[in-house]
Amino acid sequence: MANVRLEGIKRRFNNVTAIEDITFTVPDGQFWVLVGPSGCGKSTVLRTIAGLESATEGNLYIGDTLVNNIPARARDVAMVFQNYALYPHMTVAENIGFGLQMRKADPKTIRERVSVVAKSLSLEHLLERKPKQLSGGQQQRVALGRAIARQPQVFLLDEPLSNLDAQLRDDTRVELKQLHQQLGITTIYVTHDQTEAMTLGDRIVVLNGGKIQQIGAPQSIYAKPANRMVATFLGNPPMNIIPATYTDNSFKVGNQFLACPASVREKLHPTQGQSFDLGIRPENIYIDKTPLTNTTSLQVEVKVIEPLGRETLIRGEVVGVQVNVQGGKDVTLHPGEVLSLLLDLDQLFIFEPTTGNTLYP
Repeated sequence: MANVRLEGIKRRFNNVTAIEDITFTVPDGQFWVLVGPSGCGKSTVLRTIAGLESATEGNLYIGDTLVNNIPARARDVAMVFQNYALYPHMTVAENIGFGLQMRKADPKTIRERVSVVAKSLSLEHLLERKPKQLSGGQQQRVALGRAIARQPQVFLLDEPLSNLDAQLRDDTRVELKQLHQQLGITTIYVTHDQTEAMTLGDRIVVLNGGKIQQIGAPQSIYAKPANRMVATFLGNPPMNIIPATYTDNSFKVGNQFLACPASVREKLHPTQGQSFDLGIRPENIYIDKTPLTNTTSLQVEVKVIEPLGRETLIRGEVVGVQVNVQGGKDVTLHPGEVLSLLLDLDQLFIFEPTTGNTLYP
């Protein structure tokens, strides 16, 4: 096992910069997740660590070894791809043991290692089958088994669950976490799924536009996002962003007013007419059952009702932007209704509209 250190990594394709100034260190044995929207550069970072891409600038270390000029096969990392990349003509046992075979390991050692790995992944009854005879979840476990059997210094996983259905994805995510707890191998995992990022990672690296937006523990990033992009990316449903203007100790939202908390005024010293983006998570908005126009409530027009079983997701609209609200399972509303919402202003986030940087808290 080893730590992984990236120092100012940049990767350019012709005149396009895919990633820039990627700097972080994954400590030995930790599970880090690279997360962000499609095209943000997270897979390019992973492929650069694996040696499948070459860094245009910067240094990459695995353990204490500078690996910039070391080919992928010699980096002692194991990568699991989105499409599993199993050999269709080989059995499950042969696929799991392939890496050891390429290293010319003793046949008895290969058999023993395959048996141990297959048992840990509940694959022992499938060892003689070919990949086409397996379900997607079983194929994914075989791909993981092939990586585990090699006993590499580092695991690299590129959206390994994206081809699975929702229930299987949840089950396999739990298995992955348990496997990491057992093996303790340094793991870097790429996903665009913020649920996977929040539940799996010791630390999360949020990327956008080829640059790091924030690094931190899942709950820390959720509670204190560095900017509007991070705030809206992590959380399901996402944080609501409402444009507002500061007027006479209040935030003006269209023709409605929300009180500006004293703590905000003390920190930001807002000026008359200054524009802000207000952020508030759906769990901090409540349906006002005795509607009153006051300085902690907003009137929104209901657009869409989504029953989810134990709760109902309400999508409303105010000043032309969508507002997501989590209601109870028995909520009875109809599109076009006007709904009064109480906002917990102690949970308010404030962002600079142009840069998106977090101004408060």
